Amino acid sequence: MSLAVKVHLRLGTFTLDVDLDLPMDAVTALFGRSGCGKTTLLRIIAGLQRAKGAEVRFGERVWQRGRQFVPLHRRRIGLVFQEHSLLPHLSVQGNLLYGYRRTPEHLRRLQPPEVTEMLGIPDLLDRPIDQLSGGQRQRVSLGRALLTSPELLLLDEPLAALDTQTKREIMPFLARLGSEARVPMVMVTHAPEEVERLASRVVFLQSGRVERNESLRQALARPDSPLFSEDGAASVLEGTLGTANERGLHPFGTERMRLWVYPSAASRPGQTARLRIMARDVSLALDDPHRISILNHLPVTVERVGQSGTHRSLVTSRTADGQQLLAELTSWSVERLALEPGSRAFALIKSVALIG
Repeated sequence: MSLAVKVHLRLGTFTLDVDLDLPMDAVTALFGRSGCGKTTLLRIIAGLQRAKGAEVRFGERVWQRGRQFVPLHRRRIGLVFQEHSLLPHLSVQGNLLYGYRRTPEHLRRLQPPEVTEMLGIPDLLDRPIDQLSGGQRQRVSLGRALLTSPELLLLDEPLAALDTQTKREIMPFLARLGSEARVPMVMVTHAPEEVERLASRVVFLQSGRVERNESLRQALARPDSPLFSEDGAASVLEGTLGTANERGLHPFGTERMRLWVYPSAASRPGQTARLRIMARDVSLALDDPHRISILNHLPVTVERVGQSGTHRSLVTSRTADGQQLLAELTSWSVERLALEPGSRAFALIKSVALIG
C-alpha cells in the first residue's frame, strides 16, 4: 500500500510543488518550518482543499485525477487537528461512538473497548468534554477518529496546542497507535522530538518543495539533519521492554545491548519501544568503568568522527546489535582518546527517555 501525491499549486507568492510516493506501512512525518506547505499538502491529501491538476492515489484507488475527485467523506480518512473538534453536548463515550455508529458494520475494524484501553481513557467515558484536560481531549479526539475505522489517519500538529508536560503524557499513546491500531498515519509537525518518537519515515519540506524523503534511520544518520537544528543530535534505539526489577527499573534491548530505564505510564513489558538519547548525554571511555554512578554502559565501535561546532565533535558509533549511537564530545577528548573509525569504546549514557 502506498500514498502517491503530485501537486503544483500557486497561492499568491507561495508555490507548493510536490511529487511523492510514500509507503503506508507505519508513520510518515511531514517536517518543516511554519509556512513550508505541510498543512496545505495534508489538506489536499484529505480532500479538504481541491488543487487543480493535482493527483492523489491511495493504493489502487484514485482520489483525485483530472476531473475525478473523491470527497473527504468517501476517502475513509480519520482527521485530528491541533484543537480538538469534540462535540461539547456529548460525553466522552458519546463522542467516541459518534463516528462508530455512522460506520457501516462490515467496515468496523476497531471496537470501542480496544480503542479506549489503547488510549488509556476507560475511566473517562462518562465525563463531559469540558471536564477534560487538554491531553485527555486529544486522546478522545484520536479515539473518535480511530472508531470510524479509517484506512488512513492524518494528524495536523496534534500536540502543538499542549504544554510540555501534557505532550510527554500523550506521546506514548500516539506511539502505540502505529503498532496496535494498524492504521497508517501521516503527521504534520515542526518538532524534531515528535518525529524521533513517532515516525518511521520523514518528508523534509522547505518553501513548498521536498528536500528529502527518507527513513528515520537515514535522517538520523546525517550529521546535517534538520532534526538536529534545535535540540542537537539525537539517537533513537529500538528494543523490547522487559519486566521491572525490585528497584522499578526495566531492562531494554537484548543481552548484546542492555539498558535499564524507568518506563512511562503507557509503556508495557514485552512491547517494542524506542529510546531517545541526546548525543550530549553520551560520553565515551576506552575501558568500562565500574565505580561510577552512570548506570548504562554499552560497548560500541566508532564509525565516524565529524565536527559539530567550534571545539566540538560528533562521534558516530554502532552498538553490538548494529544500531547507531551518537556522542557529542569536545574535540580535545576525541584527540586524547585517539578515537577514529574502528576504535572500540564504551558509551556511558547519562540520560535516556523511553518514548513508546
